Amino acid sequence: MATKYYALLTNVGAAKLANATALGEQVEITQMAVGDGNGALPTPNPAQTALVHELRRAPLNTLTIDPVNTNQIIAEQVIPEDVGGWWIREIGLYDSDGDMIAVANCAETYKPLLQEGSGRMQVIRVILIVSSTQAVTLKIDPSVVLATRQYVDDQIIQVKAFVDQQLAAHIAAADPHKQYAPKASPALTGTPTAPTAAQTVNNTQIATTGFVKSAIAALVASSPAALDTLNELAAALGNDPNFATTVTNALAGKQPLDSTLTNLSGKTVNGILQYLGLGEAAKRNVGTGENQIPDMSAYSSGSGWQKLPDGSIEQWGRINFPNNAAAVSTNVTFTIPFTQEPDVVIVYDGGFGGGNMWGATNWTKTGFVAHCNYGLEGGAFFAKGW
Repeated sequence: MATKYYALLTNVGAAKLANATALGEQVEITQMAVGDGNGALPTPNPAQTALVHELRRAPLNTLTIDPVNTNQIIAEQVIPEDVGGWWIREIGLYDSDGDMIAVANCAETYKPLLQEGSGRMQVIRVILIVSSTQAVTLKIDPSVVLATRQYVDDQIIQVKAFVDQQLAAHIAAADPHKQYAPKASPALTGTPTAPTAAQTVNNTQIATTGFVKSAIAALVASSPAALDTLNELAAALGNDPNFATTVTNALAGKQPLDSTLTNLSGKTVNGILQYLGLGEAAKRNVGTGENQIPDMSAYSSGSGWQKLPDGSIEQWGRINFPNNAAAVSTNVTFTIPFTQEPDVVIVYDGGFGGGNMWGATNWTKTGFVAHCNYGLEGGAFFAKGW
């Protein structure tokens, strides 16, 4: 049986394809037209420049190379549901110049309209054998063409495969974002900025130039007038370029922090005396007053007193009599008064001479009466009480 349905290049199409192949150019097939052949199935003729009775012309949806036969190109157009009401018996392919490149007939099919009570999306496909598929290309406007579900599914599969490949390579890369600085040891360029911390902050936060400048200004403002510049500060440190080493060496000569110094640190006077095992005498001042420890000058002055740790008082002093040879008496006043009549009062010659008789009467808290049988000689006394 002879072939009834087929497609072929028109004379114009064949010439254009040969010229494009020779010059290394391409023929842009952009549109597909359908017609009804004026009610009869037409026979494709290479001399045709138009369809017998064209009913619709619109951009192609796809133009691909047959994966099985690489010399075949497949042109496809989708006719939507709202177009039709006529039969389809002939098909034409047109280039960007409006010339019909190929013509074909097809099995008669009716394209209904929705108003007729039936509707469908019609896919028209033309398979054309050419000598060189490299000379044919598709030029379409994606805003006015429809895509079949199969076309969309195929595109999704291709895009997904491409995205999966790119994502896998991105994840496997050691540094996929070369436009960003790494977290570890970043080498920033340009003029990077960071929040300026408060002067009270003391942590690992980045110190901006504003933070450093404020810190230096605060240091200068709090310095004495004589040290409010770095030059004066350096002069105050003796212009020592190795100041840190000098201070470290000086600190090496400090008393080690042993247990004794540690125990004494922060103690009061009473705590230190208790730690050293010292009694009440260590708290007394030196002098001749009450609760004081007398020094040697208190004894060499001829008279004085002292209060012993048990609270008793000892007093001593010289006795001077009127200048006569008769037996005499004189009143003697203690350096400080006792709290009560003394327990002991002793008078004696004081080393001025011997053989004299001495006595003490009328003892009181403040003094007594001294007696001597020879008043030309001076005497001395010793008293003890409370």
